[in-house]
Parts: sequence; structure tokens; C-alpha cells
Amino acid sequence: MFENIVLASESDREQIMKLYKEQLGREFCAWTDHYPSEETIDYDLSRDALFVMKENDEVIAAISIDKDEDVERLEYWDKNLAPSGELSRLAVTHSMQGKGVARLMMQHGMKALKDRGYKSIHFLVNKYNVPALRSYAKFGFNVVGECHMFEQDFLCYEKEL
Repeated sequence: MFENIVLASESDREQIMKLYKEQLGREFCAWTDHYPSEETIDYDLSRDALFVMKENDEVIAAISIDKDEDVERLEYWDKNLAPSGELSRLAVTHSMQGKGVARLMMQHGMKALKDRGYKSIHFLVNKYNVPALRSYAKFGFNVVGECHMFEQDFLCYEKEL
């Protein structure tokens, strides 16, 4: 049903930005008109850190391997699992939500991190986003703490790769 998940390229930029903007206003979405931005895409592309899933040459999902210093500084991460990577900016087009696309993107992101030598993965999830919490529970992540960032309350998730 789905084409392969591939590294994003410059030619995907417009569709990725459209996908990001489609997420604005969704419940629990911390994104704004200014984030993620063209500069965010530039940064991800420059590090080979942005992956997309396409169907019929259309970007239907995206995920990034990230390194956010503010998130890295949180006290909750297990030092024995360093180096750790972060997955972020997971987005799935509205018409494809609820079809397992986010799960496939997460699996791909975790494999990419492991292939790049990371020992663990961590990320933040809005603590009130019940559908996301259910989804991540299936992956066996540990909740290692809570924080307030980006004007939201988050659970801190971590998993050894």
C-alpha cells in the first residue's frame, strides 16, 4: 500500500511544509505559524535527518531525527543509554491517520537512530494526548519524567534501542 520511507530531498520541501502546516490547530499540536519553518527543513535536510513516506509521489508522512539541546538537558534521561537520539516532527496527512502510518514512521526512525550508533531514543509527548500515549505504549517506551516546555505539559519517554 505504501511506498518506501526514504530520506527527504530538496524536491520534497514544498510538500513537507504543506504537511506541517496541515497539522496546525490540531489538538495537542505545539506547532505554530513559525515552527516548523523552512529553516527547520534546511537543518534537517543538511543532516540527512528528515524522512518521508510517499504514496503516488505525494508526501503523506514525515519524521525527523533531532537533537534539541533543551530536551537533552532534561534530568530524566538514563546516562547509561547515551548517546541518545530524539525523534520529532512526526506528521501524517489527515487522510492517512489511523492507518498505522505513524507507527511505521516511528519504527523507521528508531532503526535509523540505531543504524547511526545511538543506544537509545527519547522524546516528549503531551501528557493529555491519550491517542498518542496509547500508540507509544505499544512500543515499550518507559515514562521517565514529566516537564513543561513549549507551553505544554509533557511526559518524557525513553527506550533502549
